[in-house]
Amino acid sequence: MQIGILGSGDVGQSLGLGFIQLGHEVKIGSREPGSGKLKAWLAKAGKKATTGGFEETARFADVAVLATHWSGTQSAIELANPGNLARKVVIDVTNPLLFEPNTPPRLALGHTDSGGEQVQRWLQHSKVVKAFNTVGHAHMVNPQFPGGPPDMFICGNDASAKQAVAGICKSFGWGVVDAGGIEGARLLEPMCILWVLHGLQTGSWDHAFKLLHK
Repeated sequence: MQIGILGSGDVGQSLGLGFIQLGHEVKIGSREPGSGKLKAWLAKAGKKATTGGFEETARFADVAVLATHWSGTQSAIELANPGNLARKVVIDVTNPLLFEPNTPPRLALGHTDSGGEQVQRWLQHSKVVKAFNTVGHAHMVNPQFPGGPPDMFICGNDASAKQAVAGICKSFGWGVVDAGGIEGARLLEPMCILWVLHGLQTGSWDHAFKLLHK
């Protein structure tokens, strides 16, 4: 497959390397596709990796990954042109976080709305699936924990899209828990805050969630 990643930060780069390890072609979209950090990523990623602008990346993608900071998400979607993502699966990795001095991050949306639902409204003709938003980028691909593989919680309105994203998660070494329609992002995005707060309390970022069954 051709994977188009909108966003060139640590999350996009880590997921990009994971897709390449599985044999996919990956293009990272950025406002600065020739930046030094992306040149360094290309050197690591090899021949199946390219970079480009947001619109070029959206056209390239069979499956798209939205991995932007929340403050730049709407702009990135507009630059990509939603029409280029119509009918495609879009994995929404974003969290609608607000950062203020001397306080932990908090959610910009919640209770009656979510970032995932907002992304689906911005991409009304795409199949948006929230995933990979409840763990740090270092453990997104092939997570190794003493208690066994953690679970990735996903949600979205299209059953076939969720099945495709579940397959990607499993190929990256995750168990998968389906949290229902895209409104499930109202639950998954606060899990990011819980993940962050635990990291701040312990000084360690090597943790993930798992749903236990009896």
